[in-house]
Amino acid sequence: MPHSKGFKVFHRTRWQRNPGYPNGREPGCGPRHTIARHVATEESARSICKVWDANHPEGKYSDRAEYTAE
Repeated sequence: MPHSKGFKVFHRTRWQRNPGYPNGREPGCGPRHTIARHVATEESARSICKVWDANHPEGKYSDRAEYTAE
């Protein structure tokens, strides 16, 4: 199904800081940080995610790129 505004690509963490949990972190998504907006196709959004992930180590809190329809 086509999306009139396309896709928004962003990155966020998958863990939150919590000294009371093992390794000092607990499950929980952080805020979204926009990488790209109005991406025309889902294929392009996936490609942007792959490139961003390849160039940014995920770190302790698993910061990864993802996308959603706008």
